[in-house]
Amino acid sequence: MTDKLPRRTGGDGDGPDDTPMERLLREAMNARAMQITAHDLRPAAPPSRRLRRLKPVYLAAVPLFGLAAAMAFGVLGFRGDTVADRGDPGPAATVTASASPSPSAVPTVEPTPSESPTATATTTSPTAGPTGGGTTEAPVGVPSTTGTATTSTSPTAPATPYTFRGVKLRIPEGWRAVTEGAQGIRLCLLSPGAPDGAAFNDCSPYGAELTVYDAEPVTWPSTGDLDASGGWGHQPNCPVWGNPHPADGQLKSVGPAKSTVTVAGRPARKSQWQVTCNAKDSFTAQMWVLPKDQVYVSAIGLKADYQSGLQAIVNSLDVSGHTSPYANDVSASVTGLTVGQKVPNDGTPVEFAVTFKNTGKTNYTATKAVVYADPYPGAPPGVKRTSTLDRRQGGAWSPMELWGLDAFSGLESGLPVSVAPGQSVTVNYRLTLTPDYGPGTLPLVMRLEVPDGAGSFRLAGEGTLQIQVVAK
Repeated sequence: MTDKLPRRTGGDGDGPDDTPMERLLREAMNARAMQITAHDLRPAAPPSRRLRRLKPVYLAAVPLFGLAAAMAFGVLGFRGDTVADRGDPGPAATVTASASPSPSAVPTVEPTPSESPTATATTTSPTAGPTGGGTTEAPVGVPSTTGTATTSTSPTAPATPYTFRGVKLRIPEGWRAVTEGAQGIRLCLLSPGAPDGAAFNDCSPYGAELTVYDAEPVTWPSTGDLDASGGWGHQPNCPVWGNPHPADGQLKSVGPAKSTVTVAGRPARKSQWQVTCNAKDSFTAQMWVLPKDQVYVSAIGLKADYQSGLQAIVNSLDVSGHTSPYANDVSASVTGLTVGQKVPNDGTPVEFAVTFKNTGKTNYTATKAVVYADPYPGAPPGVKRTSTLDRRQGGAWSPMELWGLDAFSGLESGLPVSVAPGQSVTVNYRLTLTPDYGPGTLPLVMRLEVPDGAGSFRLAGEGTLQIQVVAK
């Protein structure tokens, strides 16, 4: 009697060499397999969650478990041909072709840029216009021409340097300069929108006019025009853009709106008017002046599209090379009257003297001493004046015009004097005020003027004294 059953030495596990235990196990398994039919089989269910990627340790462990199982089967000696062949099930899609998956199980496909024809066309077609529904893209390194980038990134258009009567300026691109004549004091800067063939006479409304005086002006424009309701022009015209025509007596002005600005690094004044010609025609008028230099820029009816070019012209002015009509090398001082002195309007004469002193190096041999009263609220215009201003000459009093003296009357009534450098001359006056000069602050103006022989003059010196007119 032996301790162990004899080993089988041959066959394929189905022969007489099988041990009794192997035969019993095989018969039991065959009996169980015979009980399984096709109805007991069902398709594999699709996965209900995403497959997780096995960690490396799992990937290494799975073959080891398989190897151990194979070894166990080899030891037991199971026959594989008598058991149902269960291979790996196919993909879920091949089994569940007739099934209707839930919306949550339907994957979302997101195409990559390389798979999208639209994206490719947008990126590679920079010339696509807006009508095509695409986005126009600028080449790399070129500023975009869409949105607000056009204004901020576009280069500044070049400007042309220009000099007129000693005044330097820069003319924007597209503008052109036209003079009124060989000896003219006015320069017209026609805008890019001016009609073909436009000339100096077309400056209003198609351009801006630069006026440079060598002497104080007696024609338009003047500093007084900046304060007048109709100071924007000197002719009854209606310079409407595209249709300039005579005004036909229907002009109406609103303004001027006045402001103090800085031009060429100097204090300047600006006035602006809104003008209507009739029920349908209207325009804007603008005027700048450098009072001490007598340099004017006016734009009457210029289209708003060219406002930036106009402002660039004004900002570019350089008057350092222009000789001012106001030398201001002669001072004017007053004795007999003081600043703020009360003067009654009851006809009482008040005598005073004005001394003009030459503080410069120019020898003024042909000048005129002029004194007059500036307008003020206490003396409204259109009233016949009985107040007088007299000048003492040769021991007698000579009457002068007191109210609102203009350039021509100033030259006509001025006293001829000569003042050498470092010298002075004194002129005596008598002021008599009556009730036509009401209460208020009255400015007395004293000037030494140099006539130019053509009705204009250059100012050698100026002074102002303000007195208080009181009612009696």
